[in-house]
Amino acid sequence: MKRWMSWLCAVPVVISVSTSANTSWSVANAQTPNRAYAPIPLTPGREINDRLSDADIPTGQGNFARDYTVQLQAGDQIAIDLSSDSFDTIVTLMTTNGSTVAENDDGPDGTTNSLLFTRITRTGNYIVRVKAFGETAGGPFKLRLTRLRPVQ
Repeated sequence: MKRWMSWLCAVPVVISVSTSANTSWSVANAQTPNRAYAPIPLTPGREINDRLSDADIPTGQGNFARDYTVQLQAGDQIAIDLSSDSFDTIVTLMTTNGSTVAENDDGPDGTTNSLLFTRITRTGNYIVRVKAFGETAGGPFKLRLTRLRPVQ
C-alpha cells in the first residue's frame, strides 16, 4: 500500500467539479487564491460607471451579475436607474440573505434599460444586483440609486 500511495502522490492529478451554476473548479487551480464575495459599496445619489463581464458572478442562466451594497432606512423611497447601450439590463434589490425585495427588467421609457421604484420597510443593508438579460456577458453600464423626497 505504501508503494501505491507514493506512486499516486507522484502523479499530477486534475479533478474537475461542475456546479449547478455551470461553473467549474479544478484541483489544479487550488493554488490560485479565490476571490471572496464582496459587494461594491454604493453611495446614494452618486452615479457609478462600471462594466459587467464574464469575470463577475455567474448566474447559472448563461449571464453574469455584479452586486453593490447600500445602507437604507425604513421609510426610504428610492429609485434605482440602470442603463447600458451594450446589454439588456435587469436590476434587483435584495436583502443580504438573498430575498428579492423588488426587480425591474425594462423601464417605462420603452427601452431595455431598468428603472425600479420601491419603498424600504426595514432599516438595514441591501444588495443591488446588476444583471444582463439572456445569455449575455454584459458590457459597460451606469447605475444610480436615488433617495426620493416627498413634495412639500
